[in-house]
Amino acid sequence: MPMEINIIDYFSVLDDPRKGRNVQHKLEDIIILSIIACIGGAEGWEEIEEFGKSKQEFFASILGLPHGIPSHDTIRRVFTLLDPSSFENCFKSWTNSLRKKKKGVVAFDGKTLRRSHDRAKGKPPLHMVSAWSSANHIVLGQLAVGDKTNEITAIPELMGLLDLKGTIVTIDAMGTQTAIAEKIRKKKADYILALKGNQGYLRELVESGFKDRLANLSHETVEKDHGRIETRRCHVINQIDWMDEEKDRWKEMNSIIKIDSIRERGNEITEETRYYISSLKENAALISNSIREHWGIENKVHWSLDVTFREDESRKRAGRSAENFAVIRRIALNLLKNDDMPKLSLKRKRLKAGWDNEYLIRVLKI
Repeated sequence: MPMEINIIDYFSVLDDPRKGRNVQHKLEDIIILSIIACIGGAEGWEEIEEFGKSKQEFFASILGLPHGIPSHDTIRRVFTLLDPSSFENCFKSWTNSLRKKKKGVVAFDGKTLRRSHDRAKGKPPLHMVSAWSSANHIVLGQLAVGDKTNEITAIPELMGLLDLKGTIVTIDAMGTQTAIAEKIRKKKADYILALKGNQGYLRELVESGFKDRLANLSHETVEKDHGRIETRRCHVINQIDWMDEEKDRWKEMNSIIKIDSIRERGNEITEETRYYISSLKENAALISNSIREHWGIENKVHWSLDVTFREDESRKRAGRSAENFAVIRRIALNLLKNDDMPKLSLKRKRLKAGWDNEYLIRVLKI
């Protein structure tokens, strides 16, 4: 009798896009096979089939598979036809079951799948907006958009699908929009929004504010690592009535923030200053740490997907395959990130999962 896999319950509700009476392989079997193969290092349709055949006895013990391992053409066809929005909804339901901590930073950011374009058909590369829970080390959800500029509309749409109550939402400058700030507060969350050139006047006003006034709150951290010293100073001004109409434009904006970063490596010193606005008011350490945790979506999600899962090299283009397989990668990433073997890198976890069935069962939480 096959072992129970909790994740199957969340994807068994999907409508099978295949028609006809000759369907031999259950949709949930193909999805779980693809997830497990992705965990174990497979990145293409042929590799998923080959991974399944090399572990056919293992897969028969957890899925049944009365007609054996499906062919790579069958797997490809399923992901080409599968409705991405329904698949994403199942993904969000599953990630919510993994979410043990409801607070902490939720970082929103976009990523382009560079090889997913199809020049012959005039199809641009796929751009995905993701939400990352720093406290839980999981991707909470994602949404495909036409290009990077559409992040402005995609971010509030993705927010609407997530429980953000009690969290601190962080977004890069692309998402620093009054409507997004209002959406965050309606979701009963706080925000920290970055300021760059796209908010010209507001950024200039904040920058001049720090030149003319002393910060009410400050926090400093010093990190030493492999001969590099980084000093980060967070300055907060939470008395901002002088900003007048600009303050009123942003829903419950309570502070402006300046981050100074000084990096030293031998005789080389580099300095960088960044500015933010926030609904938070009184804790400079919390603000500083939240801004630092925002970069987890770059370092622990985007970097991992590109370097370990080679997402940027993926050439999946047919139908909806690129968008759907992006969900598969993030499911695999969430499962691997949630395994508590800190001494193993993500790459080594994938290798171990491919070699060792007992470890694979542990990752799948069977």
